[in-house]
Amino acid sequence: MERSAAIEHVEEIVETVENDTMPVPVREIWVYGDIALGLDPIDRLDVYVTKDILLRGDDTDREDEFVESHGVKGVGKTVRASWADEHPDLIRASENGYTAPEKCLAAHLLPENDPVHLEVCNSGFEDNVTQRLRGAMARDAYEQILDPRGVCLWVDGQRSEEAFRKLRAGEFAFPTLPAALEMLGMDEEETRKAAQAVESYRRRQDGTTVRGDVV
Repeated sequence: MERSAAIEHVEEIVETVENDTMPVPVREIWVYGDIALGLDPIDRLDVYVTKDILLRGDDTDREDEFVESHGVKGVGKTVRASWADEHPDLIRASENGYTAPEKCLAAHLLPENDPVHLEVCNSGFEDNVTQRLRGAMARDAYEQILDPRGVCLWVDGQRSEEAFRKLRAGEFAFPTLPAALEMLGMDEEETRKAAQAVESYRRRQDGTTVRGDVV
């Protein structure tokens, strides 16, 4: 993807979150990886969204209505019923038949079939980078590491125009991925192996992908 097109996608994502009802509340929008590093073109556009969990839901008594009309559970509990009313065609469910907030967000925010990956988590980017690294190290599952080289573009309703300016100009300076992982506490001997696993995993991805995480 051309860098200019990738940044345009990110701007559209931010504008959509600012202007539309979302399936769940969104607190932060980050980009990381290739686009943050200033590469042009980029292999994939990586976007990270921090969401809030609907602990009580906004209209829990409407779940049965959507079970009957769409065959999915959880509307009004895990995603907003008001959003489902506006965007019934974007309702997405997990294999167990419950609405999946990360899939609903992806359907609303991402262009179809473009090389874009969306990470959705209730924890902020920086905290989740640490959590994922610890889990990956404990399980030797290095492909699950979240690239820590990220840029926060939007938080709690405020867009960072300076971050967007620097992103367009490619002015962010980041270390290599092995060096970044070492700075986070990974053993130097393991960082290259981990970085290779991350890159290999990314190269195997195709089209639009999404991952949901709960910390």
